[in-house]
Amino acid sequence: MRKAAYLISVAAMAISAPSFAQTAPATTQTDAQTGTSATAPAAAAPEERDAGDIIVTATRRSERLSNVPIAVSAVGQESLQNSGGSDIRALNQLAPSLLISSTGSESNASARIRGVGTVGDNPGLESSVAVFIDGVYRSRTGVGLNELGEIDRVEVLRGPQGTLFGRNASAGLINIITASPKFTFGGYAEGTYGNYDQKRLAGGITGPISDTLAFRLDGVYVNRDGFYRTVNPAGGTESRVNDRDRYFVRGQLLFKPTADLSFRLIGDYSHRKESCCGATYYSQKQTVDPTPDAVAANGAGVNADHAVAITAANPIVDILRRQGAYYPLAGNTPGTFNREVAITPGQTYRNTTVDYGGSLQADWNLGGATLTSITAYREYKAGNAGDVDYTNVDLTHRAADGNAYRQFHTFTQEARLQGSAFSGKLDWLVGGFYSKENLRVVDNVVFGSQYGQFAACRLVTSISQNAALQNQAAPGCLSALGRGTVTAAFGALAPAVLGGLDRLTGGPGVGGGVNNVGDNGSVYRQKSENYAFFTHNIFHITDTVSLTLGARYTHEQKDFSANFNNTNTVCPVQQANLSPLLASAAVPAAAKAYVGGILTLSCTGNSSAQLNALNLQNNFGEGKVTGTAVLSWKPIPSLLTYASYAKGYKSGGYNLDRSPLGGASGVFGPRSNADAAGLRFAAETVNSYELGAKFKTRGFTLNVAAFRSEFKNFQLNTFNGSVFVVQNLVGCSTSLNGGDTDNLAPTGQCTGKADKPGVISQGVELEATLTPIRQFQVSAGYTFADTRIARNLVGNSAGAPLDPALFLLPGSVLSNAPRHVVTTSASWTPDLGSNGLTGLVYVDSRLTSDYNTGSDLAPEKKQDGFALVNARIGIRGKDQLWAIEFWSQNVFNKQYIQVAFNTPFQGAGSSANVANFGGTGNALYSAYLAEPRTYGVTLRSRF
Repeated sequence: MRKAAYLISVAAMAISAPSFAQTAPATTQTDAQTGTSATAPAAAAPEERDAGDIIVTATRRSERLSNVPIAVSAVGQESLQNSGGSDIRALNQLAPSLLISSTGSESNASARIRGVGTVGDNPGLESSVAVFIDGVYRSRTGVGLNELGEIDRVEVLRGPQGTLFGRNASAGLINIITASPKFTFGGYAEGTYGNYDQKRLAGGITGPISDTLAFRLDGVYVNRDGFYRTVNPAGGTESRVNDRDRYFVRGQLLFKPTADLSFRLIGDYSHRKESCCGATYYSQKQTVDPTPDAVAANGAGVNADHAVAITAANPIVDILRRQGAYYPLAGNTPGTFNREVAITPGQTYRNTTVDYGGSLQADWNLGGATLTSITAYREYKAGNAGDVDYTNVDLTHRAADGNAYRQFHTFTQEARLQGSAFSGKLDWLVGGFYSKENLRVVDNVVFGSQYGQFAACRLVTSISQNAALQNQAAPGCLSALGRGTVTAAFGALAPAVLGGLDRLTGGPGVGGGVNNVGDNGSVYRQKSENYAFFTHNIFHITDTVSLTLGARYTHEQKDFSANFNNTNTVCPVQQANLSPLLASAAVPAAAKAYVGGILTLSCTGNSSAQLNALNLQNNFGEGKVTGTAVLSWKPIPSLLTYASYAKGYKSGGYNLDRSPLGGASGVFGPRSNADAAGLRFAAETVNSYELGAKFKTRGFTLNVAAFRSEFKNFQLNTFNGSVFVVQNLVGCSTSLNGGDTDNLAPTGQCTGKADKPGVISQGVELEATLTPIRQFQVSAGYTFADTRIARNLVGNSAGAPLDPALFLLPGSVLSNAPRHVVTTSASWTPDLGSNGLTGLVYVDSRLTSDYNTGSDLAPEKKQDGFALVNARIGIRGKDQLWAIEFWSQNVFNKQYIQVAFNTPFQGAGSSANVANFGGTGNALYSAYLAEPRTYGVTLRSRF
């Protein structure tokens, strides 16, 4: 594979050599990125162009949006600017099928198209929605949250991609094309001031160095206070969280020695040193079954009448309050949108993120074909420090000592050769792609100084919620009454149980407890090498009928390794003393469950010094053939209809979290190197079908698409409050008889074939633009997407049972997949007199129906439907030499969340667990909030 990048370029030329003699368009890729075409000047006539029908390169050919037979949305620089966007999150307001959110840090962004995407918290998973910037694949969606500088446009391609772009994607693709150098001098400058003391400066300049060499330089600086206020800043902890402090610079050179040859060299550097991301409590109620039922014969929980009652208080909240918590508040009201956070003194969310790299694109018109080569190298490193229990009680944290980060080193090489043959009857394209990526994750997550006390008190509460049993200053969190109660409850097993509780807290004669122990620079490595060959060919059968056929072969090789430096010496002692009880037939089931609870809280996530002796290694290689077929017909010049099929693929990988080692019972005993294979998850595949139509007449465009995408081995990443669980969702061909919806781990094994789609996304999309006069434009979009999980669901293609924590999934709508989304925008730029002054009135909105933000679909993680509105008003001088604009985002200050999650270690069980299985649900839930209302003024100039 060392020579793969070279071989791809040679193969692309050799495969297509017989076609060189045929006539080919002279459009180079550089021309296409700036929306120009040497072969179709009439098509680019200014009077015909409008924002509803801009030039795109979604098919690697410079075409009008209305002539492209795929589902694609295109957003230009002005639309993105008017919406107030400086990164890809602004696309939410303009593309109804797209949803972008960020979670624990801004490197953890997740993009979803038609309800399908990949949760970004686990770097071992690639995104189902790929991101390309200037033709270069970016390793994860989070890099798109950097400043973009000035762009030409953003294209959002919906559905599987692989026969046109270097890297394949199973759900869609975001293609960002930045503004390129020009051979005429020009530039822009802007300054913004807003609430939260926001300051933003941006500028760029371009022009010729010689007749054949042009340059461009763009830069951005942003500084803003955080959206959260820290109620207890101390010990160096910041007073505001979720702030902005970043800068970005991009330099470019465009060299055109001849009309047929061009080189575009791009280098960029982005630096962020910000406090992110805080979260507030979202739900803190305890629920119980008021009419308890006996367990089923197989041990499954039962709540026959599905009754649920809310208690006056939650004992988990009470424990935290006694430990000195500012948040959660007492009682059942969390105060979510107070936008206040409490941080353990001395801990921080401050992290530095650096993203830089360069690319060289060469376009060469060979006469019979055009050869394009894109060579790129990227470096990305994001710190991961944080007070990840989201309270000032020190349960767990990642210290800002440089031992918590994720880092990508990525080299990519893409080569394409394209042209036309048979007197224009065939537009052909062949290409190759190679990438080599080294991913390194370093972790220092530890149990905090108050964890042992909290864990023991939580276990005591599970025996009785009588606070008199607890003494947080005593070993085991037990008062004298508590010790007597435990002794009476467990009889002969009491010494073992009491010893386990005492070792959790620590104390005289029992050591320091599970406090200030955990990882100290543990390292996960994933090396990926990928090569692919692809082709995309358009056969013009008649003047109005075209057939597109594309194919791709991808080979992926991944190597995983991990080494641990863990200081939790209590876990092995607990395992040695308590695990034999779990294997004893003489121990009652209830006692086993309690002992299992002590072990779980002592060793959560396989945090154990025993891991230090391991050297985990595993690898795999896989190859996959995918492709597409599109039949399009233009019955009249203003109408394009099409039907398409595409098969997509996203490679498998490794869960970069030690938690799943050994499976569900992994924490009950020592682990071995053989457990490494359990971290692997399989490739995700999709079969996608689409019917569409695009209508365009002067001043009006309408695009309609109906779609159905069937995903097998859908990669689901779920945080259950302690660990990350990654499973491949697949449907079983035979009934599981409810085994996928109970609370038992062993049930739900597929005895038939696990070969049915695990997730199906289907629906309809509409996008329309009306431009009745030159100065006024209205756009609207609507997406109905029913993105639903299969029934009879299993956890992989071997038919393994679904994790019991995911019992709500079968037959339900996937998380972060609203069924209805409506976007609108209106822009009016009237002339103000006859001296060249113009006005600007702009407003956009996104109306979203209800959806659940959690991968496990716990009802506490639901977000109700809401509307979000942005607005801008301004005056511009002649030729936009100057402009002043007043703006607001989230005009009506809508309070909503991005993602809700189980607050780490703080309780267990949702109201859905109680409704289905009885018992008690006392889990606390936190949420990453969306941004509040912001407003300000922007001064800008173009010259």
